[in-house]
Amino acid sequence: MYLYLIIAFQGFCIYHLFKNRKSFYWIFAILFLPFIGCVTYLVTQVFYKRNSEQVSGNLATVIEPSKKNVSLGKIKRLEDQLDFADTYLNRINLAEAYLEAHHYAKAIEHYQIALNDQTQNDFYVKANLVESYYHLKDFDQVLAYSSGLQDHKEYEKSKIPFFYGMALAENGKTEEAIAQFEILDKPYSNYNERLAFANFLVRLERNKDAKALVDELSVEMQNMTATNKQIFKATIQDVEKLKKSL
Repeated sequence: MYLYLIIAFQGFCIYHLFKNRKSFYWIFAILFLPFIGCVTYLVTQVFYKRNSEQVSGNLATVIEPSKKNVSLGKIKRLEDQLDFADTYLNRINLAEAYLEAHHYAKAIEHYQIALNDQTQNDFYVKANLVESYYHLKDFDQVLAYSSGLQDHKEYEKSKIPFFYGMALAENGKTEEAIAQFEILDKPYSNYNERLAFANFLVRLERNKDAKALVDELSVEMQNMTATNKQIFKATIQDVEKLKKSL
């Protein structure tokens, strides 16, 4: 009975080792020191590792609350996965984590490498490059990567028209910017982007158009669910402030 338990214990540890891509020297400890090796592996690589990652995640939340959805532990795991297997998917997953954590320069680095894979659909990668460069206020790169994406079937469903429109506005291409913002001006969606559009219209002294858009937003927000009202609380307040000023 004891022998079967030890074999099962070893099997679990080896399964966990391969699944989580742990260092292979653990195999020797698990096989040649069955009980001690398995217990040591379990304590240091399963329980302790899990707890340390949880602490790292909490630390990231304390340092910068806006990054709470992407823990340091998650990024480290994705970095390790890419080191172990340099695949397109592993690189994209890491770049996406960097983007979510607002590490835009690191995200750009990996997205640009991913673009070298000519066998993949590059719309997703370029869309995230557009967003990353926008947050870094590198509007020339936003324009460069947005170019040629307008014909893609997913273009109007993405946020690219907003980032592209803002970059056009920064370069003084007002009418082209408005055309991009209008793509996102759809009822009961894109609240933040449409508010930005309204503010842009105010800058252009097109207060009548801005007021019409703000009035639409105000009505839509009154009909929001309680959950959405909580999610868009700050946006609702900004809409009402802008409405009073017009």
